[in-house]
Parts: sequence; structure tokens; C-alpha cells
Amino acid sequence: MATEPYTAVKVVMMPQDANPLPGVATLPDGSQYPVYNTVFGGVILSHIDMAGAIGARRAVQLNGGTPRAAFVTVALNRVEFKKPVLVGDVVSLNVSVVKFGRTSVTVHVDVLAERGAETISVTEAEAVFVGVDMSTPDRRPIPLFPTETSPPAG
Repeated sequence: MATEPYTAVKVVMMPQDANPLPGVATLPDGSQYPVYNTVFGGVILSHIDMAGAIGARRAVQLNGGTPRAAFVTVALNRVEFKKPVLVGDVVSLNVSVVKFGRTSVTVHVDVLAERGAETISVTEAEAVFVGVDMSTPDRRPIPLFPTETSPPAG
């Protein structure tokens, strides 16, 4: 039931996002040199988490769900780092809903890096978020859709 992708986060990767150890760059002539330009995977994971929560909240609200639900991460079921992200890349995190549950939303996050004129799929993930009521002390999960309606098909 995947929904149309929504760009939830777009960010430029900066030097403070880089791994502390050098990578190797290859010039067109085949020579190589060390560079500190690959982005730490944890930085990408934090952006995936934020984009997923934004996308889950948006999807629930666009489908008539409860506006008081705040979303918390329950699981990152699968994360696949396919290619490195480099300092200077403009990274877009596109979210699409995979499934609505009674209190949860499963989303797919596709991470794309704009590198010059090229756009590269660098990472993808599946994440699960649960809607909670932040006005209660125990932050219990709450139904995302009114009981007289059901979640959108999925």
C-alpha cells in the first residue's frame, strides 16, 4: 500500500558529519589520495529517524487520523547502506507509508545523495513508529484513527 514518496528532510552533509578516519579518493588518472569525506552512518540513521517520524505524522494527519499523536520510534527493521554519503552531498530523505496499524505506522525511507549533476540512491530503511499521547504521564500508544473508521488499506 506504499504511498507516494514525500521528501521529509533535505540536508547538506558537512565536515562535522564525517567519519574520523580518512577515506580514499580516486582521480580520473587512477591515482588515489586520503580524504576525510565519508559521512558517519549514525548521522544518516538520525536523519532516517527524523524523516520517518515526520512522514508518519504527515500521513496519519492527511488520512484523517488523530492530530494529538506524537510519534516515537519502535524499530528500524532494515537499514541498507548501499553507497557512501560524502561531505558536500545534498541528501534527501523520501518517505512512503508501507502500512498503517491501529497505533503504528511502518514507513520506507529512501536516502538519495545529490552529488553535482548526479543523484545516487545511497541508503534505504524500513522503520516503525507508534503514536503516543504526550499529555499523559505514561505516554501510552493511542489509536491513530477514529474507531468508526479504519486505517487506510494496507
